[in-house]
Amino acid sequence: MKITGADIIIETLIEQGVDTVFGYPGGAVLNIYDALYKNSDRIRHVLTAHEQGAAHAADGYSRATGRVGVVIATSGPGATNLITGIATAMLDSVPMVAITGNVSCDLIGRDSFQEIDITGITLPITKHNYFANDITQLADMLREAFRIARSGRPGPVLIDVPKDVQTALFDYEPMPVAPPFPNRQAPQEQIEAAAELLAAAERPYLYIGGGVAGAGIASEIEKMADRIDGVIGCSFMGLSAIPTDNPRFLGMQGMHGHYASSMAQSEADLILAVGVRFSDRATGNKQKYVRGARLIHLDVDFSELNKNIPATLGIAGDITDAFRRLLSAVSERRHPAWQERIATLRAEEAGQLHESGGLTPHAVIETINGIIGPQTVIATDVGQHQMWAAQYCRFRRPRRFVSSGGLGTMGFGLGAAIGAATGSGDRTVLITGDGSFGMNLNEMATLASQNLPLTVVIFNNGVLGMVRQWQTLFYGHRYSNTTLHRKTDFVRLSEAFGIPAVRVSDLASFRAAFAEAYAKDGPMLIDCAIDPDEFVLPMLPPGGSIEDIILEKEEKA
Repeated sequence: MKITGADIIIETLIEQGVDTVFGYPGGAVLNIYDALYKNSDRIRHVLTAHEQGAAHAADGYSRATGRVGVVIATSGPGATNLITGIATAMLDSVPMVAITGNVSCDLIGRDSFQEIDITGITLPITKHNYFANDITQLADMLREAFRIARSGRPGPVLIDVPKDVQTALFDYEPMPVAPPFPNRQAPQEQIEAAAELLAAAERPYLYIGGGVAGAGIASEIEKMADRIDGVIGCSFMGLSAIPTDNPRFLGMQGMHGHYASSMAQSEADLILAVGVRFSDRATGNKQKYVRGARLIHLDVDFSELNKNIPATLGIAGDITDAFRRLLSAVSERRHPAWQERIATLRAEEAGQLHESGGLTPHAVIETINGIIGPQTVIATDVGQHQMWAAQYCRFRRPRRFVSSGGLGTMGFGLGAAIGAATGSGDRTVLITGDGSFGMNLNEMATLASQNLPLTVVIFNNGVLGMVRQWQTLFYGHRYSNTTLHRKTDFVRLSEAFGIPAVRVSDLASFRAAFAEAYAKDGPMLIDCAIDPDEFVLPMLPPGGSIEDIILEKEEKA
């Protein structure tokens, strides 16, 4: 049966298992939105306040569910408003399909109203993109887009569909869900070589990243640590893949990582790295990073091997298959001296926490930890609050931490939290700062209209905290444009959007407010007064190494 291109888009989305899309209508996607209207009983559309919020929502939906997030935007400014969200997904390897409308094919290249070359613009920030100017290829393009988004190292794919293709008629034949392309299998001789390196290690350290959650091998990571008597640390993107209460888990390492985790990695004689990219924030001084330790690097993306840190043994291939084979190939080992050293490092880390009392970030997050359930999703924006959440939040399930790592996108949190809550169906907490929250607070309209069980906690210190921290440490207290001097009343603003809110300045009030908010079926905002001079510590200075670690507030020349 012949149907329109717009109907083909919606039918193919449903065919590929999509139950929810995020977006904002406009002239170049009116036909797609008409098709959405006619199929509203089969596929849900969440209307956001801005296309960037829709892109972040599709991203958050994907991170929390493991499914492909879908966002729709019109041509011109609608399409360009997606760019930050697409780039955020690209740098964090999040599967997403973005569908944009464009002017009719005969108007392309004529500077038509709201015409933009969005495929050209997004070429560097997508795994692949399409200009769908042929109705006969439209359904297959969409199917291939989903395959590409899901396959190998996941990421975003964009399809730009001219308006005349949306109105053209063509036969639609349903197809099964497009499976990911098969991954390369790691050679068995490399698996055996890795097993030999592990057998020779006395101080093994497992370093996991975002690729572990996607590979679904959290339990295998835990078994490997037990078998080789090692410890586990993670990158920022690896948070929540391993339960925080695992006795072998030391937490995040790197610039603002846990002291014990960063120190243990620096003292290890073998690092088994799985699904990590060794970004500059994780490594610091790359010449001093490995310190003579042997490094086994396992990743699905061949280009990551030896890109930032040279590996003793680089293994490219399907992470799930390769790691399970490696687990089968290693025998049980015990390293009492290494475990004794780890216990010392943990004790040293515990002694570094000097709680000043009052409404501190640590106290706030520990209060949150004591109230939320294991399925709760924690989302953040970017800044000091993000690092405090990474350091102190306790996770018991994978995909419960939603935050922008690679791009570091301020304004990501609210849209992403909406998407995560929508996709997971679980209670969600957004931990944000007044600077980040101010960037996309228009999505409070979306939160109110969707009435999601989402609690917004603002760490309100009146400054751009992370930048101010750098200005304190490295720029002689020259606070150039980081003190906000804003008169925004977040409580009254939230109430104006239709969301109840409360301002707190002490821990007892926060505990009562958060317990009330978390019990609600809908949203609530809590505005917390935080000291602007609170620091995120430990800290490795940019380009520094473990010898340069900052454990207390001090000025650096």
